[in-house]
Amino acid sequence: MNSIRSYRYRVVDVFTEKPLEGNSLAVFPDASHVEEVWMQRIARELNLSETVFVFPATRPDCAARVRIFTPAKEMIFAGHPTIGTAFVLLEEGMVAKNAERFALEEKVGPVTVRVESGVRPLIWLSTPPVKYGRCFDRALSAQVLGVDVNDLLDAPPQFLSAGNPTIFVALKNRDAVDRAHLDLEGVRTLKGPRAEELCVVVFTPTPDGAYTRMFAPEYGIAEDPATGSSTGPLALFMIHHGLVSGDAGKRFVSEQGTKMGRRSILHVHVLGANGVDGVEVGGHVTNVAEATMKL
Repeated sequence: MNSIRSYRYRVVDVFTEKPLEGNSLAVFPDASHVEEVWMQRIARELNLSETVFVFPATRPDCAARVRIFTPAKEMIFAGHPTIGTAFVLLEEGMVAKNAERFALEEKVGPVTVRVESGVRPLIWLSTPPVKYGRCFDRALSAQVLGVDVNDLLDAPPQFLSAGNPTIFVALKNRDAVDRAHLDLEGVRTLKGPRAEELCVVVFTPTPDGAYTRMFAPEYGIAEDPATGSSTGPLALFMIHHGLVSGDAGKRFVSEQGTKMGRRSILHVHVLGANGVDGVEVGGHVTNVAEATMKL
């Protein structure tokens, strides 16, 4: 008979300073003995946006190796798991508490993390290189999102990716963003014969940055409260279309998850004019729970 083992994990809320807001995340700080076959099943059992398993790094330039799972699939990179895991590693003493910069080994490659000290540390990640793809038909985009084509801004809906393929659709106001919805059939209609799974971000510019929602039914996530991996590309999309200033060193925020009762604040830092030197995405993390899973 197989013996039962205990696996400790922590739950944190990312991109918030308040518990039960932001985007929840489960982190297994020591997953060395978690069998490969269990990882996707554990993520499905916990049914959070993502679950992270931490292993010793295989690269000398990284503090740890992480594997990230949604309830439906493994991710090569994701933002809120990166920031939430960095917070847990700092609290667990797996990274020096005074560390200002380190890297996590993800399937996309090393992801740099920067810690901005304060009463509540602000943890930043460096967005991987962003790839630009095709634009999408405005009328079809409006149709699958359940909004009127006149609700769209002039910026054409477009595919961008920093490891998490995303279509960005700019809308005129918060009301239009809140009215939008997207199911599995809709996302498949929008992307056409494209085989790659993707998500869709709808947003409107605000004085502080953007008001945002993200749908990812192909990832097993009807709506995501906060999407760090898509926020860097969102910033570059907004800069490219003149929806926000691209001044070097500019900082603004994306408010996400509010419509679903999980308000998240994602900080954005533009590096170099128009983001030529990249984009950082940052947020606060809040402890929620510590538990043990027996398998």
